[in-house]
Amino acid sequence: MNRRFALFGYLVAGLAGACAAVAAWIASPEAAVARLALLADDPVRFGVALLALTAVRPLLAWPTTLLAVAVGFGYGWVGVPLGVVLLVATAVVRYRLARAGSVRVRGASRTADRLCDAGERLATAAGSLRAVAATRLLPLPSDAVSVGAGAAGVRTRPFLLGTAAGELPWVIVGVAVGVSLDRLAAGDLSAVDPTVLVAMAGTGALLLAGPLYRTFVREESAATA
Repeated sequence: MNRRFALFGYLVAGLAGACAAVAAWIASPEAAVARLALLADDPVRFGVALLALTAVRPLLAWPTTLLAVAVGFGYGWVGVPLGVVLLVATAVVRYRLARAGSVRVRGASRTADRLCDAGERLATAAGSLRAVAATRLLPLPSDAVSVGAGAAGVRTRPFLLGTAAGELPWVIVGVAVGVSLDRLAAGDLSAVDPTVLVAMAGTGALLLAGPLYRTFVREESAATA
């Protein structure tokens, strides 16, 4: 039995070392995309590399749009559905950890508790799916939104559907960058018309405006009356 545990420990240590080596080898998003470009002529190998990148992205805290850029470069516009699937999959990791309490949010501080309570109230007022989708449209870190949804107790199905809906415009933006070989070769992963980002943020804000007003402004007015 002890021998089996020792072998298991060696295996875990070896896998951890391999992951660390891979992380060191692709130390930046631009470097990762550049190495993916070498596999673009082989759709199968390129797809496997994309899956690996999707798996390690949360550990490296890279922007999720990087996946959409890579999809656009490898598969073009037909890869938009794949990009949505990958962005949803990479968001699940932080969400599940937050729901399980592995990423400690509630109880970390009084401010964190208040934010969690506010998130729960907003999800109740707007509906979990709408709240997640609208928040995804805002220029906020994707991982922060995932952790917030998990800490607020958003159920899995609304989280997945809301993430897919909210990330779709970001996937389209990323694919648009990826299909441009000049931008990719220059390492420019953010060459996007600011008008598009403003429109997306405005849509997200409009979707949340009513629930925010009903949940916080009206309740505070009633409490002070």
